[in-house]
Amino acid sequence: MLRGLEIRNMLIIDQLDVAFAPGLNVLTGETGAGKSILLDSLGFVLGWRGRADLVRQGHDSGEVTAWFDLGADHPAQAILADIGLSPSDELILRRVNTRDGRKTAWINDRRVSGDALRAVSDTLIELHGQHDDRGLLDPKGHRVLLDTFGQYGAVQTAVAQAWKLLAQTRRDLQSATAAHDVLKAEEEFLRHSVAELNTLAPIAGEEAELDTKRRKMQAAERVREDIMRAAQALSRDAAEGMLVDAQRWLDDASTAADGALDAPIAALGRALIELQEAADGVDRCLDAMDFDPHELEQAEERLFALRGLARKHQVQVDDLADLAATLNDRLHSLDAGVGQIEDLQIAVKQAQSDYDQAAAALTAARQAAAAKLDAAMAQELAPLKMERAVFRTVLSPAPAGGDGVDQVDFMVATNPGAPSGPLAKIASGGELSRFLLALKVCLSGPENSTTMIFDEIDRGVGGATADAVGRRLSGLARGGQVLVVTHSPQVAALGDRHFQVAKVQSDTETLSRVMVLDTDQRIDEIARMISGDSITDAARAAAQQLIDGRNTL
Repeated sequence: MLRGLEIRNMLIIDQLDVAFAPGLNVLTGETGAGKSILLDSLGFVLGWRGRADLVRQGHDSGEVTAWFDLGADHPAQAILADIGLSPSDELILRRVNTRDGRKTAWINDRRVSGDALRAVSDTLIELHGQHDDRGLLDPKGHRVLLDTFGQYGAVQTAVAQAWKLLAQTRRDLQSATAAHDVLKAEEEFLRHSVAELNTLAPIAGEEAELDTKRRKMQAAERVREDIMRAAQALSRDAAEGMLVDAQRWLDDASTAADGALDAPIAALGRALIELQEAADGVDRCLDAMDFDPHELEQAEERLFALRGLARKHQVQVDDLADLAATLNDRLHSLDAGVGQIEDLQIAVKQAQSDYDQAAAALTAARQAAAAKLDAAMAQELAPLKMERAVFRTVLSPAPAGGDGVDQVDFMVATNPGAPSGPLAKIASGGELSRFLLALKVCLSGPENSTTMIFDEIDRGVGGATADAVGRRLSGLARGGQVLVVTHSPQVAALGDRHFQVAKVQSDTETLSRVMVLDTDQRIDEIARMISGDSITDAARAAAQQLIDGRNTL
């Protein structure tokens, strides 16, 4: 709800503070008094497109501040959270316009972009009038308006979910088909490479093992002959036999040597033990170096095969096992791809069928809601002296999407038999205002968190029709807030708060002022609207009678 507006140095407004109230707020005044300037200033702080030359003559900048009361569940709260602002029960919008055209905006003292400002303001204010291209006259929003009126959210949710599933299934099929086409293009390479790798069956780490084994066998060939000669030199036929003979000879001579040979004989015993250990070690070495020459050939062949295959695929030898696994997986994907694509094609057909059914149910719900809205509009148009006008909600095919397959347009014919067309193009100024009012009455719920502004929506009507307009505006204002700029005394008399916009002139400047009227001032203003500049007692009586008529609402 709009609680107040402060304007500084905008056009012919030097300083203006206006406090609005719940219910129906009416603004009246003579033509040119500044009512449009007030709305232009409000549109400026909301970020709407409008006049560029708003800064008051002789000043470097102009400024407008508007503040609103917000409920905890107001749609603006979610947008505030999206732009990083904390939830608040009060919202303050401020915007400055400089003489050179620069515009700067703040929300709750946080500087924001124009897009952020408009996103918030779209949840706060609705403007309805002859030049309204943002709300009810915009065909892009007619489907949303009909859906809100119809209240078939569960059907809409089913369509949105079915579309999401269909779109995802289509993407899965497209991805699977593209991947299969890529694999199909390299099928010959895959099958040959997989067969080659599977035949060789590389194992991670075996290159180093084979290379070590090969080097040992190659080294063994070179040194084995020397080791064998050493083994022969240490055998009983050589060194060992000679030491044994020497020990036997010394044993035979030791008796006559009177102990002189005991030490040499003991040394020879120890030498024979060491010699035997050396001979055993050499034998063990020979056993370890004993290999089949064919085994060396096999090791070399496998090592060369591994390295050749690694060069072919431009990977390290130790990566061949992973490459084999990868190529096997791709070949498996290729072989399984046809079945997967067939399954996905079936899934797409099923998802399409489910979507078509959900969209058809939504279309049926919209057709029922359209008939209901058309009937409601017929009832609303009659008291507005448009009983011969025909309002139709037309559904036509639209590209499929998460919102269904329907284009919704509000069409009117001002007289039976006359061609119908878009609301904004067929209706005249006064008719358009009444169409908009009737449509808003039909579309509005019992409570509305958005402030509605009607700019001279009663233009071109009077008498009972103006009274009907005023009563519908008053009805819309119940539980919410409506601002109406009006020249109709019937409408002005129904206001909960009455503002008079007046032009004040001096020798040097012209300024616009806004005043909240008390009871007597209000009677005089409505009397002026009835009789003109000369306010008569009869006009005052008529004004009082109109005000008293509020009690019959």
